[in-house]
This record gives sequence, C-alpha cells and structure tokens, in this order.
Amino acid sequence: KYIQHSQLLIHTHSNMGTYVENFASEEEHVFRSQYSSVPVPDNVTLPEFVLQNAELYADKVAFVDAVTGKGVTFSEVVRGVHRFSKALRSLGLRKGLVVIVVLPNVVEYAIVALGIMAAGGVFSGANPTSHVSEIKKQAESADAKLIVTNVTNYEKVKALELPIIVLGDEVVEGAMNWNKLLEAADRAGDDLAREPIQQNDLCAMPFSSGTTGMSKGVMLTHRNLVANLCSTLFGVTKEMEGQVTTLGLIPFFHIYGITGICCATLKSKGKVVVMGRFELKTFLNALITHEVTFAPIVPPIILTLVKNPIVDEFDLRKLKLQAIMTAAAPLAPELLNAFEHKFPGVAVQEAYGLTEHSCITLTYVQKGLGSTNKNSVGFILPNLEVKFVDPDTGRSLPRNTPGELCVRSQCVMQGYYKQEDETAQTIDKNGWLHTGDIGFIDDEENVFIVDRIKELIKYKGFQVAPAELEAILLSHSSVEDAAVVPLPDEETGEIPAASVILSPGAKESEEDIMNYVASNAAHYKKVRVVHFVDAIPKSPSGKIMRRLVKEKMVEKMKTKSLTKSKNI
Repeated sequence: KYIQHSQLLIHTHSNMGTYVENFASEEEHVFRSQYSSVPVPDNVTLPEFVLQNAELYADKVAFVDAVTGKGVTFSEVVRGVHRFSKALRSLGLRKGLVVIVVLPNVVEYAIVALGIMAAGGVFSGANPTSHVSEIKKQAESADAKLIVTNVTNYEKVKALELPIIVLGDEVVEGAMNWNKLLEAADRAGDDLAREPIQQNDLCAMPFSSGTTGMSKGVMLTHRNLVANLCSTLFGVTKEMEGQVTTLGLIPFFHIYGITGICCATLKSKGKVVVMGRFELKTFLNALITHEVTFAPIVPPIILTLVKNPIVDEFDLRKLKLQAIMTAAAPLAPELLNAFEHKFPGVAVQEAYGLTEHSCITLTYVQKGLGSTNKNSVGFILPNLEVKFVDPDTGRSLPRNTPGELCVRSQCVMQGYYKQEDETAQTIDKNGWLHTGDIGFIDDEENVFIVDRIKELIKYKGFQVAPAELEAILLSHSSVEDAAVVPLPDEETGEIPAASVILSPGAKESEEDIMNYVASNAAHYKKVRVVHFVDAIPKSPSGKIMRRLVKEKMVEKMKTKSLTKSKNI
C-alpha cells in the first residue's frame, strides 16, 4: 500500500513486511482503496454520461414531486436537456460562461443544470434562501452571464441586472419564460455553430467556503464529475439498475444534491422523489407513498425521527427504506443506536467528502448492528489516493497516526475561480488536495475524522464561515471587534456564536446585534448566541485564538445556567 517519494521501488512481502531498495529516500505513506480501480470513460460529457441508455427507460419516471406527484420521465429529461441547451446557445451562451441557478428542489432542476452543461456553460447553484447580497456576491465572483429562477425568487434576483429565465407557466415582465424559450428552440434550426465540448472543460462552479474562509467558486470539469460518479457508483451492478428510489431532499444547489443525488440516480436509472423543504409529516408520507429505498439526510432530521412523537402516528412497517445516508456532519453514536432501534433493518451509511473533490464522497461506510467502527467515515473509494500529513512538517504519516487528510484523484477541482493563492494553499504541486480535516486510517482500512483544522461551523450540515459573519459584525457602527466560533448543539450540530467588543457608549443589546446579522445573512448563518466581552484573545500574529474564545463562551453559559437553576 506504500509508494516511494522518488519513484524508487518498494517490495512488499506478506511475511517480510516492507523493505526499501534505497534507505536514503523517505518513505511516503499513501493509502489506496481495498477495491480494484474502476475505468473512467474518455471523451464523454457529464450529461452524456448520466443519460447513457436513457432510451431503454424512456417511460420510466426519473423525478417526481413528493407533494404534487408531478413527474418527469427519462425521455422528458433527455428532450428537456437537448431543448434547453439549444435555447441557451441561441441566446448566445458560449463555452465556459457561468449560469447561476436560484431554485429550490424542483423536478426540472437536473434538466436546467444538465442543459447548461450540455450547452458548454457552467452550472452554479445558489441557495434560494440566501440574502440578495449573497446571491449578488456569487454572481459577481463567478462573472455570471445569466440567471435561472422561479416566480417566488424573481424579486430577489431582478436587481442583479442580468438576463433572467423564469421557470413555470407564469409570464413575468422583464424576464424570459422557460416554456416559451423551449418552444422557440424547437422552431429554431439546429445549425447553430456548436462549440465542441471537451471533458476537461468546466461544467460546474459550486460555491464553497473551502478549506479556508470566505465563499469561493470551485472549478469542476466534466472529467471531475464523471470520475467521481465512477468511483461512488462502483458497487452498482447491472441487476441493480433501475431499482433505487432516492429521496431528493438535500438541496440540489449543493454539490451532493446535483452529483450524488440527481446525477447518480440518473446514471443508475433510478427515481428521485423531490422535496423542496423538510416537514416531518410530508417527509414520512413521501417515504411511504413513493416507496423510497434510499434517503440521504442530515443528522438533525435523524434526531427528529428518533425523538418526535409524530413519527409514532405512522405505520413504519410500510416503509420500503433500505438505507439512509448522512454526510454533511458527523453522527453521534448514541443517535445512531437510537435510530437503529426505532428503524430496525434500515442501514445507516456515512460518507465524507468536500466540494473541492467533486462531490461529498471520498469515503463511504455501511453501518449496521454489531458494526465495530461506528465512528468511522468509511473506506477509501476506488481510484483515490489518500495520505495523512503532519500539518507542521508536511511529512506523511503511517496508519493509526492522526494527520491532515489529503486526497489525490481525477476528482480534484481545477482550483478556486480567480483565487490563485487560495488554490495554491489547498492543492500542492504534486496534485494533493489538502482537506483541512485531521484524521487517520486504521489496520482494517477504516478512515476516521477526528478534528477540523479549518474553522468552518457546520449548522445543520450547512457551512458557515466565521470570517464572513465577523465581517458583517464589524460593519456595525457600535462593534469594535468580534470573533465567531461554533458552539455544540444537539439539534443542529453546531451554532454560530459571537464574542463582541462594543464601542464605548454603545447602547445595543445582544439581541440587537443578533438581529443585525440576521438582516444581512441567510437564515442558517444567523449568530444564535452573542456575548459582550472586554477583550478577544489573539495570537502574536493577530489571529483570533478561537479555542480560547469558545472555552470562555462555554464557561459563561455554564455559569449562567447554574445561576438560573439556583434561582428556580
């Protein structure tokens, strides 16, 4: 399992361990999958790859709305992608131009995203619940040329002064209508000068807070995403094709939503049951009615399923659910046990990954009763190389030794858009993507994540960058300094909390400061605890010492709750 830094030969003998022909060279500990590598096809775009053999499933439903029952078949997906890509080219969309999609999860979402890619454009999903200033920031950072949205979100994006396509039947003044656009594409001849699309062309630019700080555009090619699907779907056999019904609740603007749910299910010819938002009764009804077999969900939903009495009103024997998958945040072992007790026979899968690696999945594990490694994030997928390095020296480390997890594969992003320094900090000269997470691999090939170097807060699986919230706090006239840290929270995983130094004479309350952030950021980015302090601990170089800030906040909250309980 080891390779040599200087390409020198290493012999591995089962009875003799590993010996090296040249002892002067330092051994590089690189771990690969225990499964054979899988082929990745050349010269095929992502839309072509996931829609291969779709004609064999022409009348099978590919996407269905969990609530209304509105469905889209495979033949409608193929036709929709072709029509929309043609319409986009007739509008002047050229290869490499970015289209921002501001939509909730809808049955047409994959048609929109794949249509953009098939036209040579670059799909960039945005969170429809984002504040208008955040969508504006994304559109400007990506040099976007066009926006696709729906009537509900039209008001939010019309100020961006970009051409807008609105989904649905309703005609909105000042915007192009989706249906009319597709009809016009049907009438247009097909002699548009089509630019050939190569596998190494960009096709997606999701925004991620990355391994450092503020949100950045992650440049992904057709090759990146095709390679990722080949690795993640390696276990899907021909017999399993067309058998899976996946819950489409995780947002499709997220790389896992579009790649891991939409594209993976299209590729394996399954069905996606689309849900725009989580509401417990609707969720359980959808699982039962649509006979969902696979449900990727976040830990807060698992907590609700375990604790909420409404669940007991449903006949859980009617469930066809075979597995749930959680990936956006680690799962507490107690929660896993409680879930397995309430939903016997439903496997719990856990995965780990990041946007910079084309999808959420680098590792994957199926957890069941009697599983010995309940806190492992799984095994390494085929075609990937993984190593763990000492963050201070950069040396790779042997098994069972925690270090920064690094990955190298064909799924590694091309870089952050127009952020060369940030890219260089994340991908080294040998092509290793440094994840910012501390982990190790054991003797049984299980990977464990133990800590995060990066300071991102994971609220309900959403990434919240402290630097972004600190910038908002510092824009308040009464705030002198601020530090944002994660506080543990049973329901959401982590909540953003702020220590704030107020200017002398300022009259604002903690509540006022929280409201100020709320009016300038998306709902999930809200600061949920504010403490006023006299000083914020910083290192000699001026870096906020977040661990100390967090410890002080936790201590203060404990003191408060003790005082409260004494007064009761």
